[in-house]
Amino acid sequence: MNAELPDISLSETASARLPLGWVGMQGIDLPLQVSEPDCPANLHARVDMQVDLPRPEAKGIHMSRLYRLLDAFGADTAVSPGALKGLLHRMLDSHADCGSGNARLRIEFNLLIRRPALVTDGLAGWKSYPVQIDASLIKGRFSCRTEVCVVYSSTCPCSAALSRQVVAEAFREACAGRKEVSPDEIAAWLNIHATAATPHSQRSEARVSVSQDPEREDRLGLVALIDQIEAAVQTPVQTGVKRADEQAFAVLNGRNLMFVEDAARRIACALDGFHAPKVHVRHIESLHPHDAVAWAEPDAAGSLAEGLGGAP
Repeated sequence: MNAELPDISLSETASARLPLGWVGMQGIDLPLQVSEPDCPANLHARVDMQVDLPRPEAKGIHMSRLYRLLDAFGADTAVSPGALKGLLHRMLDSHADCGSGNARLRIEFNLLIRRPALVTDGLAGWKSYPVQIDASLIKGRFSCRTEVCVVYSSTCPCSAALSRQVVAEAFREACAGRKEVSPDEIAAWLNIHATAATPHSQRSEARVSVSQDPEREDRLGLVALIDQIEAAVQTPVQTGVKRADEQAFAVLNGRNLMFVEDAARRIACALDGFHAPKVHVRHIESLHPHDAVAWAEPDAAGSLAEGLGGAP
C-alpha cells in the first residue's frame, strides 16, 4: 500500500536549492527511563531532534524515521551518554540518502528526588529538578552536556548587617543608664525585639551545566551534580517541614549569608571532578523588582578553586 502513496520528499526536488543547517522536530513528548539513585525510573520528557540537510536539491528529510527511532529509544533504553551517542548514529544512518552528516538532540525533563527533612525523623518529600541534556554528533565528534537547576534560599549579607545595627541600637537605648544587665534580661529583650529589623532573603536558582566524561558512557551522574551544588550553597529549599525543620532552615540561612557573587563562587569552587562546568546564578530579589545574576565559566572555576583552597 505504501508503494502506491506519493512521497514528494523523494519524487520532487527543492525549488530553492540551498543546504540547511538543521531540520527536524521540537517538543516531542516521550516516556523516558533514567537510572539515578533515589529517583523514579520513569518520567515524562520533551525532546528536540534534528539532522542537517546538506544536499541542496533534496526536498526534505524523513521526519517519521526520526520519530520511530526516538519512540523505540524511549521504550527500552535508559538515558546515558553511550545510549544517546548510539541514537545519534542511528539518526544519521536513517538519513544517509539525504547526505546528513550531523545530528543533535535536546532532552528536557524534571528529575524527582526524595529529600529528608532537616531535623524531623521520618519526614521527607519530593523535589523536582529541571534537567536539560544537549547531545550532538557533528563531523563524527560526539558531545554531551547536562544542565541542572537547583533552587535554594539566599539571605543578603548587607541587609543582615543593617538589621543587626538596628537591633544593637535599640538595645543600647533600652539599656541606657544601666551599668549591669543580666543574661536573662538580655534574652527576654531579644525574644521580643530581635526582629526590630530582619534581613531580606529570596528564593534563588543555580543553573549548572557540565560536559559528560567520555570515559563514563553508562551514566549521567545527575544526582551527584545536584548534591554537590546543594552542599555548596547549604540552603536548598525544603519539602516537608515541621517547626523544628523551619528553625533549622533559618539557622542555615543565618550561617550562609551570600550575595549572588558568593553563591556563584561557592558553586564553581565545589565542582572539582566535573568536566567544563558553567554556572549561572539568579537571586529573585525580594528588595528589588529585578533579579541579581552572576556567571562563572570553566576557567574561572578552576582559578577560584586554586585561589581559595577548594570548596568552602
